[in-house]
Amino acid sequence: MTDLDTYRDRARSWLEERAAGLRPDPGLAEARAFMAELYDAGYSGITWPAEYGGQGLSAAEERAFQQASRDVVLPVGVFGIGLGMCGPTLLSIGTEEQKRRYVRPLLRGEEIWCQMFSEPGAGSDVASLQTRAVLDGDTWVINGQKVWTSVARQADFGLLIARTDAEVPKHQGITMFVVDMHDPGVTVRPLRDMTGESHFNEIFFDDVRVAPDQVVGEVNGGWSAAVTTLLHERVSIGMGAARTERPASFAALKTAAAARGLLADPAVRDRLIDLYLQERAFDLLNARMSQEVKAGIMPGARGSVSKLLLADLTLDSADAASEILGPDAVAFSDEGKIARALSWGPGMALGGGTNEIMKNIIGDRVLGLPREPQVDRAVPFKDLKVGTQAKEAGA
Repeated sequence: MTDLDTYRDRARSWLEERAAGLRPDPGLAEARAFMAELYDAGYSGITWPAEYGGQGLSAAEERAFQQASRDVVLPVGVFGIGLGMCGPTLLSIGTEEQKRRYVRPLLRGEEIWCQMFSEPGAGSDVASLQTRAVLDGDTWVINGQKVWTSVARQADFGLLIARTDAEVPKHQGITMFVVDMHDPGVTVRPLRDMTGESHFNEIFFDDVRVAPDQVVGEVNGGWSAAVTTLLHERVSIGMGAARTERPASFAALKTAAAARGLLADPAVRDRLIDLYLQERAFDLLNARMSQEVKAGIMPGARGSVSKLLLADLTLDSADAASEILGPDAVAFSDEGKIARALSWGPGMALGGGTNEIMKNIIGDRVLGLPREPQVDRAVPFKDLKVGTQAKEAGA
């Protein structure tokens, strides 16, 4: 037995003992406790640098743990943004002090992170953001609003991008900050979506003061920092979905169709086979990308391919549920999973970048097609008629 076999068997035994019976969406205290145990057992941050709190192991151990946990839904969803987006960003461009302060508590579940980019007037065009950060002495003062922020109500810290120079074009005058979500000037309000749940939040910043050592990357270099985070986000969304339960999956719909005596219908069987093939192609793509990441080959813009395929698969799964189950698809049976999947489907084509944005990125940065014209790219931000500036101009 090789060392990797031993590592895999030890991980599998630990998971069987600790994760058996755990709910995928436990209370926050239970999730934190599990994350701490996962870290202490050596299975959180497996390939992250040991000097910042990671395990410092190789991609081989990471793959072994993934194999051991393949059939386990770990209750770590609330930590996903920190683990998949914020932590990797800090490791990529954060200061030495930021890495030593934030990475270990993040990996252990002691601190939860969110990402704050989108605004009411800056969604797909994030660079049009209007949240401002102004220097007052040596302290930055932030005012503005963010929206569609996941886990903001639970978060302890967040990565925020704000406008720090309106005299330059919109992509050049942005800075990224670490923001304390418990600051009295931060107000978080949940947004209820059509699933009946509040997956997202809107956030208001009123004179939130941030020290200069909380700048991530360079002042006015926030667009580059944001791109780093977004690349991690799209890879994380796509690859993370390959390990989570899909409520309207082939297996779930096959079970639901069988319970209703529908599997004898050749049209139902064809639809299920088509869905299975899509799922298999998606899972194989993510397996390949996961292997590349663990080998140190970052997907870059190719992460948008995974995100786009996930959105298409989610929408097609919802369509398949409607076609196969008819009115039963919207009945709150099966603990409401399929009904919620129908409601959640359209959101996946928006969150983390719309399908249209993903296609533009793939065409431009993966396929090398000509970029779409951007007439405002060289215009100083203060001269643009965007968001509230457009309203003030009567546009």
